[in-house]
Amino acid sequence: MRFIGNKENILDKIYQIITEKGIKGQSFFDLFAGTTNVGRFFKKKNYQVYSSDLLYFSFVLQKAYIANNQEFAFDKLLKNINFQSQQLFATSLQIIVDYLNQIPNKEGFIWKNYTPAGGRMYFSEENGLRIDTMRQQIEDWKNENLISENEYFILLSCLIETVPFYANVAGIYAAFHKKWDPRAVKKLELRPIEFMQNDFENQCFHEDSVNLLDKIEADIFYLDPPYNQRQYAPNYHLLETIARYDNPEIKGVTGLRANYENQKSKFCNATTALQELEKVAKFGKYKTLILSYNNEGIMPQNEIFSILSKYGKVELEEFDYLRFKSNNNGESKHKKHIKEQLYILRR
Repeated sequence: MRFIGNKENILDKIYQIITEKGIKGQSFFDLFAGTTNVGRFFKKKNYQVYSSDLLYFSFVLQKAYIANNQEFAFDKLLKNINFQSQQLFATSLQIIVDYLNQIPNKEGFIWKNYTPAGGRMYFSEENGLRIDTMRQQIEDWKNENLISENEYFILLSCLIETVPFYANVAGIYAAFHKKWDPRAVKKLELRPIEFMQNDFENQCFHEDSVNLLDKIEADIFYLDPPYNQRQYAPNYHLLETIARYDNPEIKGVTGLRANYENQKSKFCNATTALQELEKVAKFGKYKTLILSYNNEGIMPQNEIFSILSKYGKVELEEFDYLRFKSNNNGESKHKKHIKEQLYILRR
């Protein structure tokens, strides 16, 4: 999934540094879970993973990828729908996905507000209908007690992971293209997510991670906070609305959710970001804290060092990586690479 600050392409490098630095442990707390790529990576490495995020769509992904450790069964639902997939050796999840891909269209909130039918071009009308149809069916199955909580979040995650492949946006949802991206006019086909399992009971939260410092103890705390003043909630409002499907009040040309006050990160302001960082460093129950930042972040390097060094030994590792496309603006628009910075604090 395209997501500002997504670490998917550099996780091997981060893990290499962790290994080379001799950072040990079996538990890992991802304080800014986002798309869950970091949590998934360390779950596969058989760490006990804790994760949290202010965004509900992130919590949905966390429930499916991080907390869930059970095979996707869907026994009750499969008996109810009596549907045969055309694919050989289809898994239970693939059968449900194939079923959702062929059910008749049903109008809903997305079609009415985020397609040309509603004056916006986030999705084609056909794909807006497909999103509404699948989202309403998943909710109906939940209300009819045909799927478990785990199965509910798995199906929602399939939809959330699929939608970006058909969205008429540059990478974030703060605006839509005025002309159709070729992929946005292809018919949406729901895709199954990957099943992930490890040897631990992993936990996830829909909360400001700073509020969890007295509840979670882990060998490694990993912080990947926002780097600038742009809040994530408005940039990913459509994924949030699809996850919640709560018919929110919306505003403006782009149809932003009218209220996201409780989802604003204090790390999007230089002063409050440093204050929050100090809370984590001071009160967190960890052996090693890793702050993943970059050289263009709003927290100055000297002040980060000043705060972290109060609580142990601090090292800084830097390497170049490709800038996220939607961050190519301002004075830095001609720079293709930025420096990833890993601040490593050992108690």
